[in-house]
Amino acid sequence: MNYRHVFHAGNFADVVKHTILTRILTYLMRKDAPFRVIDTHAGVGLYDLKGPAAAKTGEWVDGIGRLMGRKLPDDATALLAPYLDAIRAQNTDGNLRFYPGSPLITRTLLRPQDRLMALELHPQDVDILRENFAGDFQVRVTHVDGWQALGTHLPPKEKRGLVLIDPPFEERGEFARMVESLIKAHKRWPGGLYALWYPIKDPEDVADFVDMLAESGISKILRLELKIRAASLPPRLHGTGMIIVNPPFVLEEEMRVLMPLLAEVLSDEQRGSWKVDWIAGE
Repeated sequence: MNYRHVFHAGNFADVVKHTILTRILTYLMRKDAPFRVIDTHAGVGLYDLKGPAAAKTGEWVDGIGRLMGRKLPDDATALLAPYLDAIRAQNTDGNLRFYPGSPLITRTLLRPQDRLMALELHPQDVDILRENFAGDFQVRVTHVDGWQALGTHLPPKEKRGLVLIDPPFEERGEFARMVESLIKAHKRWPGGLYALWYPIKDPEDVADFVDMLAESGISKILRLELKIRAASLPPRLHGTGMIIVNPPFVLEEEMRVLMPLLAEVLSDEQRGSWKVDWIAGE
């Protein structure tokens, strides 16, 4: 499965992933102390939903296209505000055309004391990423393999922050690689927040991934999953998940508010389902 960001910008998985990202960042902002975000597979930062790549799939129509402008309950509106405001900031004319990826969403929420490290290996993507953040002293863009960087960039000097791991799943064995990389990173920085995105396509692969996490020895692991349709044969993408290590204490409660709503809005014919549970810990 090739999940390069540009082909899937703004789809249902992005909506869930970036909603969770903004809730974590909002929590980190509760303290004045600076924090750092390390985005290991940053992409280009900003996507034109009318451009040839995004238009080829049109996945955003059933993702952010369904959520923007929808009347939502007050509690959900407040929780989604940081995410939707970051999108509106890129579409000042009120029309939905540009979708910010995780580094630009993160940058929208950073305070002057906070920093972002945006890592990207793809040579064309990293050039575009650099252009999108040119002159921004709070953002450091690096052309590097994000997996390898987990061993050299941790812990950050701020001692607070988030590591976002959002690989394209271009190669077999990515689930095992994520767990191995997480274990190594966690040993270097056990107090850090980690968010790992994964596609739900083959249920057996996901079950094996969860088993590996449960056996990792890491003590606090929260799982958040949303499925927009039932699994099928041959396997196709039917859900999205995030693993959060050392999650904010408010995140579980917040996602129990948001996940049912997102499952309703984003699923095919309201056949969605969601899961918020602990693989290890609470």
